[in-house]
Amino acid sequence: MQKNEPITVGEVTVMPGHRKNVNLPIADLYTATSLFMPLQILCGRSAGPTLFVSAALHGDELNGVEIIRRLLRRKALKSLRGTLLAIPIVNVHGFINQSRYLPDRRDLNRSFPGSAKGSIASRLANTFLEQVVSKADFGIDLHTGAIDRANLPQIRGNLNDAKTLELAKAFGAPVMLNSNIRDGSLRASAAEIGMPMLIYEAGEALRFDEVCIRAGVRGVLRVMRSVGMLPPSKSAKCPESVQARYTRWVRSPESGIVSKKVSLGSKVSKGQRIATISDPLGEDEDILTAPFDGVVIGRSNLPLAYEGEALFNIASFEDLKEVEGLVEEFSAEHEMELQDD
Repeated sequence: MQKNEPITVGEVTVMPGHRKNVNLPIADLYTATSLFMPLQILCGRSAGPTLFVSAALHGDELNGVEIIRRLLRRKALKSLRGTLLAIPIVNVHGFINQSRYLPDRRDLNRSFPGSAKGSIASRLANTFLEQVVSKADFGIDLHTGAIDRANLPQIRGNLNDAKTLELAKAFGAPVMLNSNIRDGSLRASAAEIGMPMLIYEAGEALRFDEVCIRAGVRGVLRVMRSVGMLPPSKSAKCPESVQARYTRWVRSPESGIVSKKVSLGSKVSKGQRIATISDPLGEDEDILTAPFDGVVIGRSNLPLAYEGEALFNIASFEDLKEVEGLVEEFSAEHEMELQDD
């Protein structure tokens, strides 16, 4: 079997058969100290693809940090072929401050490809792109919903690309979305160099969700097996995923108190009540209904809403019964595991 090649990130070179922690310099602070981005490089003995797995691009999205921590503890990585670049905290500034953004109030995921001479966000984007992304063949970026907004575990990517679709199916999340590429995003920069890349969205910001974390670890391992970085699993079968036709956020028709909300993952029918919006005195009440048949893949968890605020993200599918079954199976499997622990 062909021997793997050494890999250099920053000033650190990792030889085949070794793993090392690397601290990439990011910026100097007001305190005359420096800030670094931590990552771990696993260089397998045998040749194979290079995969980067990143989290906390938005500093308050924590599930991915725990997914990578658990991934790095898996014994299966002793059989690694190729190279794994694991970056649990990309936006170190935001992570320290429990904030989505950087100190300059910019969104890192709208700052790519960045510049070595730009703002903090621009420099960080440039460093990550040059030192990590450019050295990989594939990428998986781990995200959650925003604060007080939860996402059903789902994979997003350019599903019109055959290789990306193959990786998305291998991940095994119940739902796949063919997501448009946004200017300035990490995925846009990856697309420019022809790199297949997945976005895993699950849970909400500033919270650990055990089901989402376990599903994320398994999904990354499945992708690694599918590209030959790990030996095939002898027992576990890959769960099915269903691609959504389109999605739409349903917004509050008025400001008020939100109650009787349908839960995340629920199947809804056109015209079905999905929430009630009322005033604090209980005199005015408005019923919010589903605009079409679908499954709730995103939901605001706050009981208060302003007029026009996004409350539910509903996805439409060709075979609604099929995806309903997959979501139920996914939830039942992981909740049973939690009870057994």
